[in-house]
Amino acid sequence: MDTLLTADMAAASPRFRRKSSTFEDAIHDMPEKMEMAPAQLYSTESGRLFHSGRIAIATVGLPARGKTHISVALARYLRWLGVKTRIFHLGDYRRATVGPGKDVPEDYFFVNASASTVLLRQKILKKCREDIYHFLNHENGQIAIYDAVNPLSAGRKSLAKEFAKHDIETLFIESSCDDERIIEENVRSVKISSPDYQGWDLDEAVKHYLARMSAKIPHFETMEESDLNYIKMINAGERLVINNCSFGYLSHRIVFYLLNLHIKSRHTYFARAGTSPENDTYKADAGLSSQGEEYAKKMCSTLLKHRAEEQATLLVQGGPETPLKPLTVWTSTRRRTVETAQYLAQKGFGVRQRSQMSQLNPGVCDKMSERRIRLEFPEEIEKHDLDPYHHRYPRAESYHDLAVRLEPIILELEREENDLLIVAHESVLRVLYGYNNEAKRISIPGLPEDIIPASPEDIKIPVPPSGVVSPMPGGLGSPKSGSATPERGPSSLKVSHDVEELRSRIHDV
Repeated sequence: MDTLLTADMAAASPRFRRKSSTFEDAIHDMPEKMEMAPAQLYSTESGRLFHSGRIAIATVGLPARGKTHISVALARYLRWLGVKTRIFHLGDYRRATVGPGKDVPEDYFFVNASASTVLLRQKILKKCREDIYHFLNHENGQIAIYDAVNPLSAGRKSLAKEFAKHDIETLFIESSCDDERIIEENVRSVKISSPDYQGWDLDEAVKHYLARMSAKIPHFETMEESDLNYIKMINAGERLVINNCSFGYLSHRIVFYLLNLHIKSRHTYFARAGTSPENDTYKADAGLSSQGEEYAKKMCSTLLKHRAEEQATLLVQGGPETPLKPLTVWTSTRRRTVETAQYLAQKGFGVRQRSQMSQLNPGVCDKMSERRIRLEFPEEIEKHDLDPYHHRYPRAESYHDLAVRLEPIILELEREENDLLIVAHESVLRVLYGYNNEAKRISIPGLPEDIIPASPEDIKIPVPPSGVVSPMPGGLGSPKSGSATPERGPSSLKVSHDVEELRSRIHDV
């Protein structure tokens, strides 16, 4: 059983809905502020963890070394932990100060800049730091991520002293990279999609960006300050150097997370398992029905075709002629997910079974209709209405229990360098959406109308339409009609991606 309660559909909302595309689990209920994840592991009324102070994380590194990728990934993880976190991209402040469609002075990215350019830089820095202080001092923020180059040792020491005056601990994270393949991949991504280079000739954009990088190399000083807290990631996580002067709980959690992170690009795909026979129950663990077999075949062919088309599109846009990344497949240990992935296994793709990815245990509500649940467990219904994310039905798991169970999977997901397909039950995918919080759909054509199992009786939950990225910033929105597990129309794969945000920011200096 995927879902247990029906909710009113606020289809008339101008943003479709503030709440989630699943309502009854509360995993995607979007908070008023985007500094918090919709379904975090821990939570406090203030948004701060009581045993940790305020921290400013300052990135360090030359352009195209993955600083912004680290910032975005780390913020996602911290928000999921329940830590109120916001990223302050210095490049955003630069563009906002200069104005849309206007260029910065030609010497802006160079050390020996004119006096007027230096004043412009100081104006941009002042506004950025004022916003950091306001977030930490007046908005109950706990971690501010200052995404900039921060190239000089003297400047970093000055920054740490300034934050200390406000009782803010500073942690520097340097991304150091001398692997030309990684640097070229980042530069190509910038060349294709950076806001700074809209309308530019592709070759000219790369040439200009490399000049910006070269101008900073002679003046860049790597982190070696013994009196500062810092973490240095070398070559996309091949090695970590840690200088621990005064690490607290959150700093140690950050180190733990970064040990599992890399800055290489890849895609993660989510797919529902195929259908099982009508009499399937949680305990029975049935295999695929004939329709489920058909779905598995079409899902396999659609995914492989999509990957090939995506690579062809990248080449047309001027990307490098590199082979497709290997594809790894994860399933749970339950038969339905294993059998859904069998056709990919037959084509030679590696398939791993993960016991932590088993579906949410419905307890005594297994195979019950919503009507019967309401009749037999009215008190549980009231509790569920108050807190659907943490509530457990008798002998069942809550979605929070499932999220705790999936934490090792999330860390290994970050560690995975290949493209990844996760085939799992809807309840598991919902928790993973709650972590990634951004997805687009890939239609699987040619399926019978009823090939995907419907949600429990009389429950219809909106989801984003195929091929449309969510209109809700950072989250999953919904159209005015539809169902969480469509009863009619084509099924779809879902691909999680932070690519657009990374591409628009990875060039920031």
